[in-house]
Order: sequence, then structure tokens, then C-alpha cells
Amino acid sequence: MSDRALVVVRAGALTTVQDRGRPGYAHLGVPRSGALDAPAAALVNRLVGNPPDAAVLETTLNGCAVRPRSTVTVAVGGAPCPVAVGGRPVAWGAPVVVPAGALLEVGAATAGVRSYLAVGGGVAVEPVLGSRATDLLSGLGPAPLTDGMVLPLGAPAGPAARVDGVPQPGPPAELVLRVVPGPRDDWFTARAFRDLATRAYRVSAASNRIGLRTEGPALERARPGELPSEGMVLGAVQVPPDGRPVVFLADHPTTGGYPVIAVVRAADLPAAAQALPGTPVRFVPVRRR
Repeated sequence: MSDRALVVVRAGALTTVQDRGRPGYAHLGVPRSGALDAPAAALVNRLVGNPPDAAVLETTLNGCAVRPRSTVTVAVGGAPCPVAVGGRPVAWGAPVVVPAGALLEVGAATAGVRSYLAVGGGVAVEPVLGSRATDLLSGLGPAPLTDGMVLPLGAPAGPAARVDGVPQPGPPAELVLRVVPGPRDDWFTARAFRDLATRAYRVSAASNRIGLRTEGPALERARPGELPSEGMVLGAVQVPPDGRPVVFLADHPTTGGYPVIAVVRAADLPAAAQALPGTPVRFVPVRRR
């Protein structure tokens, strides 16, 4: 049995293996998946000397704890949280050496939702369609972590970064999402789009990796019924029968029949990964490029 491995001691509320996902398979009904806060995942990979496509662990709210079988270099980023090795606090947002057999604890997020743990060499579970990402909608990739699971690690690709810490954006106090109207904005009244752009919404506790659900005024339809299923893209703002907008995230379905009133700019989606339930949401219409 290889000593290049992590033993999961505490899996946490939801911890998954994520990388940059598996783009290019939407025609087969396979979502892209991948890290919701992609810049945070890329940064922790850089800190431990991994390539940007190496697989990391994505935690949700209350972190996780793992024990490496050999000495490894790790970095934790994304949502700020306490980090400890062998019961002693260590740096967040910087490379840290964890001795073989020591307990690495990624604590509960003090702000935001999702923290990212990179290990030198990356998590080397078997890839599916070119990616090691866990897809909660399709079930592709490794299952979410459970206590006692053993995760293989790859060989270190390069030296850790020589930094004491790097700046990272904080979780949003207000989630500002720039949206391009359409493709089905004609299914809604002029008042609906005005409400979307001016009324107060908040992140719903029902949000997950599939979509960010909102609480707020229902958007008024201009026509009844539903569309035949059509393709859905990352960032699509779909409006189900209750009228509350849902922003599609990495594990979103590739088709759907509810109309899409707008699409969020890709650059704004990482912040959505860190928006706690109750966070105010503001949709800002912008022109198509």
C-alpha cells in the first residue's frame, strides 16, 4: 500500500474532490462540475507547487480533518478558517509542511462557505472523462468524502511557493452578479426584469453546488406554460414556477424547461460559491459584448 495517501478522519458536512472539471460533454448530459471557487482552488495549487489542474479538496462550512501517511506540503484557501497540524495552529493561505501521521484539521469557515485544501502532488483518484471532480448531479467522479476513506496522492510536481501568505478576496457582504438579458427574457413582463434589476434578493439556504437559489419577489411571467427542454449554460438564471431566480453553478443540469431570464458573467460566479445564506444579492444588467 502506497504511503502517498491521505486518510480521512473527519469528512465534514460535504467535502468533495474537485479540479477544473470536465468541459465539452454537455451534449452527453454531463455537467462541467469542478471547483465552485476556481480562483481559490488554483491559488492553493500554486502555493504547494501543483499544476493548476491538480485535484484539491473542497469543504463546505465546517471543514474536514485528514492524516497523511507521508510528509506532505499543504495549503488551505478559499473561505477563511482555522488550520491546525497536530493540534497546533498553522498558517491559512500559505504552504505548510505536515509530517507523516500528523492530524491536519481544516476548521469551520469563519466567513464564506467553501475552503480548499491542496496537497503537493494533488489528489490522485481515478479520473472520469478526463477529470477527478465529484459531480453531485450526475454521480460521476469519486463519492463525497466519508470518515475512513483513503485518498491516493500524486508525486509532487514542483517546490512550494516561497511566501508567507498571499492576498485572497474575502467572502461577499453583498453578492453583485452582472447579468446579460436573455435568452428567454421575452417570457417575462417588463416589470419582471425591472424587479430582477432593482428589488432585494437574498441567498437561500437551499443553495448547493447545482444552483444558488434566491429569496425575494417572484418574477412575473408574460406567457404561461413551459418550454421544451433546451440547453443550459453555467451562470444561467433560470426561473422555476415559484418565480424566484436560480443561478446555475458547476453541477447544473445541461438541459431544462424553465425559462432563463438572464445569464451571469462567468467572472462573478466564484463569489457566489462563498455567499452564505442570507447574503444580499444584486443583479446588475450589462450589455452583451
